[in-house]
Amino acid sequence: MINPGAKPPPRGEIIRPGGPPPGIEIGRPGGPPPGFFRPGEPQRGAEFARPGGPQFVYRGQAFERVQTAPFVYPPGWGYRRWEVGAFLPLFFLVRDYWYPDWELIGLPPPPPDYQWVRYGSDLLLVDLTSGEVIDVVYDVFY
Repeated sequence: MINPGAKPPPRGEIIRPGGPPPGIEIGRPGGPPPGFFRPGEPQRGAEFARPGGPQFVYRGQAFERVQTAPFVYPPGWGYRRWEVGAFLPLFFLVRDYWYPDWELIGLPPPPPDYQWVRYGSDLLLVDLTSGEVIDVVYDVFY
């Protein structure tokens, strides 16, 4: 044993001899530090705001996230990352889940028979007649 008294690494974590301790991010030798970017250069994943960050991105434009009361899921439900083309169950299509303040955060108005529906930290544009998700905006709320 190299370090007597040390705890073993968590399962699935690989420790390489001579490598950095677990949880330490190391950049390339001679390269920029992790998280560094040059202004004006495209960033990897720049089209999405980091979950938990101060903004969300919709159609290439950044908007301030909304602080609000925690979302209460119905019994048996938890967070799910809905995608366009999925069908939301009918009990989520009632006014209790609609988000009427879409204009205050910079979203377009829903077309007739559609509504912005809150699901967890996300907003879904949903066809109220079928439940089909037409558009999704992730990480709007915190």
